Amino acid sequence: MTASVFVGTSLDGFIARANGDLDFLPEGGGESHGYDEFIASVDAIVIGRNTFEKVLTMGPWPYGEKRVVVLSSRPIDLTAAGSENVEQMSGTPAEVAAQLAAGGAQHIYVDGGITIQRFLNAGLVTRVVITRVPVLIGDGIPLFGPLLRDIRLRHVATQHYQSGLVKSEYAVTT
Repeated sequence: MTASVFVGTSLDGFIARANGDLDFLPEGGGESHGYDEFIASVDAIVIGRNTFEKVLTMGPWPYGEKRVVVLSSRPIDLTAAGSENVEQMSGTPAEVAAQLAAGGAQHIYVDGGITIQRFLNAGLVTRVVITRVPVLIGDGIPLFGPLLRDIRLRHVATQHYQSGLVKSEYAVTT
């Protein structure tokens, strides 16, 4: 199974402000940055509880009928998503990935700071796509936290956009 990360960050590496706000990210519409093609390629989306709760505040459920797995060891009201394809799981990243693979998932999208960090540390992420927004916010929730070991990446491609966004793709090699 392939596990990919597709995420936007400030130029100084934050995925959100310290309070969770994403107001520094550009509004949707306009330029295509490859997200629609990416999301069409995944079988399931794996997010943490905090990311799930943030997504619920951002308007209509953005994942349509895609299978979404929310990771949490505490009960969650999944009905707020308005989709029957949202489920809760708990366990290690390896256990979650094994359950998804057993259910037929071949490509998962891992999203949310803590979830991304855990899947990276478990050696399960194979592809990382980061779109850097040309803004420095100084403080916030970092994309990458402490690592158990170095994680080596191989640069695949970089693309820049008229808006100033820069998207880089990497393959995880270790």
